[in-house]
Amino acid sequence: MAEHNESAAYPVGLRLAGRRVVVLGGGQVAQRRLPALIAAGADVLLISPSATPSVEAMADAGEMRWERRRYRDGDLDGAWYALISTDDPEANRAASAEAEARRVWAVRSDDADAATAWTPATGRSEGVTVAVLTGRDPRRSAAVRDAIVEGLRDGSLTAPHFRSRPATGHVALVGGGPGDPDLITVRGRRLLAGADVVIADRLGPRDLLDELPPHVEVIDAAKIPYGRAMAQEAINNALIEHARAGKSVVRLKGGDPYVFGRGMEEAQALAEHGIPCTVVPGISSTISVPGAAGIPVTHRGVAHEFTVVSGHVAPDDPRSLVDWEAVARLRGTLVLLMSVENIGAIADTLVRHGRAAGTPVAVVQEGTTAAQRRVDATLATVSERVKAEGIRPPAVIVVGDVVTVGTGR
Repeated sequence: MAEHNESAAYPVGLRLAGRRVVVLGGGQVAQRRLPALIAAGADVLLISPSATPSVEAMADAGEMRWERRRYRDGDLDGAWYALISTDDPEANRAASAEAEARRVWAVRSDDADAATAWTPATGRSEGVTVAVLTGRDPRRSAAVRDAIVEGLRDGSLTAPHFRSRPATGHVALVGGGPGDPDLITVRGRRLLAGADVVIADRLGPRDLLDELPPHVEVIDAAKIPYGRAMAQEAINNALIEHARAGKSVVRLKGGDPYVFGRGMEEAQALAEHGIPCTVVPGISSTISVPGAAGIPVTHRGVAHEFTVVSGHVAPDDPRSLVDWEAVARLRGTLVLLMSVENIGAIADTLVRHGRAAGTPVAVVQEGTTAAQRRVDATLATVSERVKAEGIRPPAVIVVGDVVTVGTGR
C-alpha cells in the first residue's frame, strides 16, 4: 500500500443518492455526519449496538436503517462509502481492511492515516457546497471554509479576523430557529463557529453540527418525545462545568431560547455561578413554521391576534396553567406547540367551551425542513387525522380561519 501524505488527497464530490453507505458506530461522530449523508439521499445502514438519542431518533423516523449489533466481516458488501467510527480499535482495523479489500472508500475517525478517504470541513451557501481539506490541520480547514462561505454570503470573499479568547469561559444561549440551517441568525452562526463545546437539542438545526471542526465537543441534550431525555439539571451542570474550564460554550436550542425553551432556567443557573451569558434570540417555530406552510398567523379582516399555547400538559391535568375556557372564547389564531399527544383532548375542550367544531386546523410536521408536511382538518376531525397520518413531534398545530387564507381549502 502506498504511503499516505497530505498532498495525496484528491477532492471529489460523491453522489450518494440511492447508494449504500455503511456507518459503523452510533456515537458523536455518527451524530455529526449522518444528517449530511441523509440529506444527500444515501441509503444509510447504521451498525452499532447503541446510539445517541439523536441518532436513535433518525432511525425511528425511518431516515436510515439500524442494526443493533457489532461489526461483522462482510458488512461492507455492496457499500459505496463507509464511515468507521466505533469505540473498538480492533473492529475499526478489521473494517478498514475489509474496505480496502472490497475497494470501498472509507473514513476512519480514530486513524486518519489508515483511512482511504478524509472528511473535509464543509459549508453551504446559496446552493454552493464548499469543502476544504488541509491534511492534519482540521482547525485551519474549518477557518478557510468559514471565510469562503461568509464571503459568498456578503460578496467580499475576505477571511474574518480571529480574536483571542478571554481567560474565563462564556456561554451563549443560541436560538437556532425552526430547523432549516439557513434560518439561524448571523450572530448565532458566528458564535457557533467559534465554540469549543456545543450542547445541542434534537430540535435545533442539526445540519449545522456537520460544519463544526473535529476538535469541537458536541454534547447531545436531545429531549426526544416518548424517548430518553437529559435532565435539565444535567444540562445546567454541563454548561457550568465547561464554562468554568475556560471554554466557549454554545447552547444550541430549537426556535427561540425563551419560547418554551427553558432558556431562563439556564441563564439563572449560570448567573448563580457568576458565569457570563449571552442570549441570542432565534426565529420561533410559532410563526416561522406556519409561514413556511403558507399560513399567516394574522391576516387583515380574518385574525387580529394570535395566541401561543403549550399543549404538553392535557387540559384536564391539574398541572395545566392554561385557562382553556378563556382560550376557546378567543376569535383569533391559536398556535399549539408540543400538542400532538394531547390534540384530541385539546380539540374537545375548545369545542366544549364554544369554539366551532368546524374551525379549520392545520398540522405542520418538521416545518422548514426537507421533511416538512402539512395535514389539514377541523377541530372535529383533527385527532382522527393525526392518528391516520402518523403525525409525530415536532409539529406545530394552527387553529383558526387563517388556515384557509389563500389556499382555497
